Amino acid sequence: EESAKKIRIQRGHMTPDGKLTAAGKKRDSMTAEERAKDRASKRSGRKTTDYTYNPATNIARLRKK
Repeated sequence: EESAKKIRIQRGHMTPDGKLTAAGKKRDSMTAEERAKDRASKRSGRKTTDYTYNPATNIARLRKK
């Protein structure tokens, strides 16, 4: 739990006193699918709509053309 809090603070999603920032509230309101697609799109620079989500693995992969 403490390591998760430290990561959230580093990413700017939480203040050191444990309150969510605006970015943290936005992230907190996302579903697991939205977060997975967001992570994948940030890594690749593509749009989130370019990805499909697998709930069994919690991973987003590029859509097949």
